[in-house]
Amino acid sequence: MNQTRAFSLFTDFDIDLFKAGKHFQLYEKLGAHPLTVDGVEGVYFAVWAPSARTVSVIGDFNYWVQGENQLFVRWDSSGIWEGFIPNVKAGTRYKFKIQSHNGLITEKADPFAFYCEMPPSTASIIWKHNYKWKDDAWMKKRAKVNQLNQPFSVYEVHLGSWRRPGDGRKFLNYEELGDQLVEYVLETGFTHVEFMPVMEYPYDPSWGYQLVGYFAPTSRFGNPDQFALLVDKLHQAGIGVILDWVPSHFPDDAHGLGFFDGSHLYEHPDRRKGYHPDWKSLVFNYGRNEVRSFLISNAIFWLQQFHVDGLRVDAVASMLYLDYSRKDGEWEPNIYGGRENLETISFLKDFNEAVYSNFDGVQTIAEESTSFPMVSRPTFAGGLGFGMKWMMGWMHDTLQYFKKETVYRKYHQNDLTFSMTYAFSENFMLPLSHDEVVYGKHSILGRMVGDEWQRFANLRLLYGYMFTHPGTKLLFMGAEFGQSSEWNFEGSLDWHLLQFGYHSGIKATITALNKLYKSEPALHEKQFSPEGFEWINYSDHQNAVLSYIRKGENAKDDLVIVCNMTPVVRPGYRIGVPAKGKLKELFNSDQLAYGGSGVVNDKAIKIDDQAWDGRAQSASVNLPPLGVAVFKISK
Repeated sequence: MNQTRAFSLFTDFDIDLFKAGKHFQLYEKLGAHPLTVDGVEGVYFAVWAPSARTVSVIGDFNYWVQGENQLFVRWDSSGIWEGFIPNVKAGTRYKFKIQSHNGLITEKADPFAFYCEMPPSTASIIWKHNYKWKDDAWMKKRAKVNQLNQPFSVYEVHLGSWRRPGDGRKFLNYEELGDQLVEYVLETGFTHVEFMPVMEYPYDPSWGYQLVGYFAPTSRFGNPDQFALLVDKLHQAGIGVILDWVPSHFPDDAHGLGFFDGSHLYEHPDRRKGYHPDWKSLVFNYGRNEVRSFLISNAIFWLQQFHVDGLRVDAVASMLYLDYSRKDGEWEPNIYGGRENLETISFLKDFNEAVYSNFDGVQTIAEESTSFPMVSRPTFAGGLGFGMKWMMGWMHDTLQYFKKETVYRKYHQNDLTFSMTYAFSENFMLPLSHDEVVYGKHSILGRMVGDEWQRFANLRLLYGYMFTHPGTKLLFMGAEFGQSSEWNFEGSLDWHLLQFGYHSGIKATITALNKLYKSEPALHEKQFSPEGFEWINYSDHQNAVLSYIRKGENAKDDLVIVCNMTPVVRPGYRIGVPAKGKLKELFNSDQLAYGGSGVVNDKAIKIDDQAWDGRAQSASVNLPPLGVAVFKISK
């Protein structure tokens, strides 16, 4: 039997950083690392377990026998156990067997494992990253194309249910997903894909939001190098990659992080802070420096190791508030008597500072559903430091509006106009995400009212309004072709619907809107600035019509947008315009190619010297039923 040898990758400086919560590359030290020591090949193991009495590595190489390969505890009170085991090779399964000072014995997967067994199996697998990247061109231009004044249209994907193989296998693999996703995203015109969590998770119905392998791409679709290939293929095609990241909670599975060394190591020991009642899961102890090092190292790992272009941080609201989903008496105020979690606020600031100071051209995006101030403002200005924040209020109000019968919409115009009162208080992303198509909410198409033609016209109108509203965009898979049923994670999207004209028309609409968003500077250059938007008329409640201007850096790029929220065709509808010349229609959601009725403005429209809507000039346009028209002024 190969005896464990004393060996360490840690320096005193590493330990100081770890204890201070400032070591952001822990994955290079903790975990399992194949290397050669004194001419002997083997694996260095290291694990943080300060409450342990003994720690053994058990695995295929020692027949899973506790005590055969015990690790050595460091002398510096860091709580790290480590050692080198000769002749162990990559691909070997292993776990840590930990005997606590209180006598409890736990058998845990490696928190820093790069690869895991396919669930429901739970062992870690020794892995050495070997992927050779070919995305230099993307990485060189990323800092420019990912700026906040660039188009950012995100296609949200659940890898397990986007498409299924149809050959008896449960899933496509990473390589197949890469080939098919690249082709489809290029076809539809999205600038980025966002993957729902790809980190290893034990339970399919969690959709990946209950993690056990924070540093391991899930083995459901292949190994880590194959996941790297997926990202690489997207990058080579000019498509950015965003990952859902879940630092908010984790499951209490026996092999996971919970009660790791017989103590509350990763989770907060106070159940009022350490247990999430909604998700029946554990909450990280953000006040513990070593946990902060673990989490921020994890964020850095995905950006560094897998060239990821952004992290969408899940459930930020649940992290920020001590009373989130808790009744009176189930939470304790902070030291100032407030409900804000001060440790979380400090952690999120540290996380964002670490990301933005170490990487060019990446973005962090907060899923934050409250009015917590300055989420997407720099930390030096007192903000949390995120690049963007989901505009949950816009999503809720807009979907509520489109559920209303069109005859009543004139009474609810404020549902749409209200978003502009706060649209520039944050850098907002407009999301129509997976959360909106589950649990009886229906699909996005299923929210639309009227007969079949009206439902599809409403959906095209919704998307036209969304893509011309200030902010970046996110659309969950299936919504781009009008998926009829709610999302089912256990099956594929209903791709057969594309054989029907209305559904293929929705896809054509999204493709055209993505092209418009990318090609027209007025739709992205000032998408986070009040200088980029101006109302023409928001008070035509009787006709349920909205008109507004989107502005770019150059006035010649300005666009005029008119939305008709009823099925009534409005020929000769007059709107005020900001300059003289002619109006040329760039986009109309009622085009025949999209499944519409063909009420379009196919000829240039002369702008008259007739005052209207408080402007010196105006033009008479044809408004399509349940449609949006986008115009540009030409001389």
